[in-house]
Amino acid sequence: MMKMRVVCVILGVLLASLVCSVKSNYQGDALYALRESLNVPPSQLVNWNRDQVNPCTWSNVDCDTTNKVISLNLPSMQLSGVLSPKIGSLKTLKNLILQGNNISGEIPTEFGDLSSLTKLDLENNCLTGEIPSSLGSLKNLKFLLLSQNNLTGKIPESIAGLPSLTNLQLASNGLSGQIPDRLFEVPQHNFTGNNLNCGRGFPRPCASASDDSGVSHNSKLGLILGIIGGVVILVFGIVIFFLWKSRSKCHGREVFVDVAGEVDRRIAFGQLKQFAWRELQLATDSFSEKNVLGQGGFGKVYKGVLADNTKIAVKRLTDYQSPGGEQAFLREVEMISVAVHRNLLRLIGFCTTPSERLLVYPFMQNLSVAYRLREVKPGEPGLDWPKRKRVAVGTARGLEYLHEHCNPKIIHRDVKAANVLLDEDFEAVVGDFGLAKLVDVRSTNVTTQVRGTMGHIAPEYLSTGRSSERTDVFGYGMMLLELITGQRAIDFSRLTEDDEVLLLDHVKKLESEKKLDAIVDPNLNGKFDNAEVEIMIQVALLCTQSSSEDRPTMSEVVRMLEGEGLSEKWEEWQQDAVIRREEVERLRQRCDWGEYSTTQDQHAIELSGGR
Repeated sequence: MMKMRVVCVILGVLLASLVCSVKSNYQGDALYALRESLNVPPSQLVNWNRDQVNPCTWSNVDCDTTNKVISLNLPSMQLSGVLSPKIGSLKTLKNLILQGNNISGEIPTEFGDLSSLTKLDLENNCLTGEIPSSLGSLKNLKFLLLSQNNLTGKIPESIAGLPSLTNLQLASNGLSGQIPDRLFEVPQHNFTGNNLNCGRGFPRPCASASDDSGVSHNSKLGLILGIIGGVVILVFGIVIFFLWKSRSKCHGREVFVDVAGEVDRRIAFGQLKQFAWRELQLATDSFSEKNVLGQGGFGKVYKGVLADNTKIAVKRLTDYQSPGGEQAFLREVEMISVAVHRNLLRLIGFCTTPSERLLVYPFMQNLSVAYRLREVKPGEPGLDWPKRKRVAVGTARGLEYLHEHCNPKIIHRDVKAANVLLDEDFEAVVGDFGLAKLVDVRSTNVTTQVRGTMGHIAPEYLSTGRSSERTDVFGYGMMLLELITGQRAIDFSRLTEDDEVLLLDHVKKLESEKKLDAIVDPNLNGKFDNAEVEIMIQVALLCTQSSSEDRPTMSEVVRMLEGEGLSEKWEEWQQDAVIRREEVERLRQRCDWGEYSTTQDQHAIELSGGR
């Protein structure tokens, strides 16, 4: 009898241990199943060990005091593959963040079992299929972020019944049909870039009036703007001083000083990798001139290869120690690191030493749009018309994200074909975004170099130094003209043909004469769609209007390229053009201008128009 009791006790203990083990392991099993279903780069999630009972020690996983998983944060980690339905077993999970990757496939219906979920962020991936109606079971869900995917079908009615929903982002998908009325009451919502019953021609706009969370945020923003205004005034005085001082110095010669592999450990930015100086020095062959990919206002960009054979591009910033340069570097890197979109150049990491600041990006195999348009070597692929269309739309989507989906918004300030890069699939990737702000607080010669990109600068920025989203819109319009014509924004060789030096004026003249074939790049050999070229020309001219208020927003540009709302705006632009020409003609008739004054007036017209 005693032996039977001992056996029963032992069996009970073993059974309890087994149950406890199963209970402890289900979280790790679910998370590891997700890792297995995703294509994870070798450098990511290296400490996810399926033999560990407790996944709370794994990177990017957060747990509460009872060792229950409450957060999984895997943004911008180059993940691909599909989502595992086993994640639905994590009943205590509150935050699931996978934005900024290349995850494909459908959203598992099992995600509707995540009863504690408050935030689901799957933005900027490649997800397909319909939004599961099971998500309507997530009664605690506050943030549902699914923008920048390839989702189709209708928005489920069940989503409208979520009682806690405060932020719904479904922009830039392929959704169609009716939007449930209740969803227009969600404080922050965005349905743009779909085929839904909102926007132009419908009684309700596709996006909420503001992304601000309240008055306190606005007051903070006002305070920040006030501080920035004061800094700008101070910096302007410093720049004037250095400009005067630099007049007595030699220019044009760059000197780089190698430093020991000392790293400034004061600076850190979350998920970004902090490279050692020696690591980048070896990758670029001691910053050899043979590895220079390009040179701009911020310094040189070098091609490099890391020890694991990863190809990179290293931007070596010059003169960061000028007044305000350190703060600008910190601010801009932080800003760039949180802007993640398939059409924006992703920042991999950075390197800081007492005398150096370097930024590390992935290497873009097909270089820049400008290279493919005008510098391509024999035997290398150029840009056919379908590729140019993809570049136009991809660039527009990237800028739309910077302007309308980043908080605070990011203004590029130097949009041009040379700053639009191309990956291995010729997908457009906007580079150098946000770094243009670094110019205003750096040394005078750097500012001069950036402002030297004449023909791309909006007239109000050139005359006042003030930039806005519409400054980028002007630059985007000029980039479209580069795509269409294959020509530079300013080309003095056109003078030999008694033509306009400014590309904008050149295209306007030919467009008014209906000479479409004379506008299009001869390298296309006539292989283009006339209707599509005409649409792109019209969008470009609307974007490059002299008045910034008249230019469309980038979200409007995206819609116009997709065939929505262009005809109305183009008709209005043509009417305004007729009025402007009539006013100029009346002035010519009333004034007896000499050769000198005619030249001066023509210069003024060009400055306020094409430049």
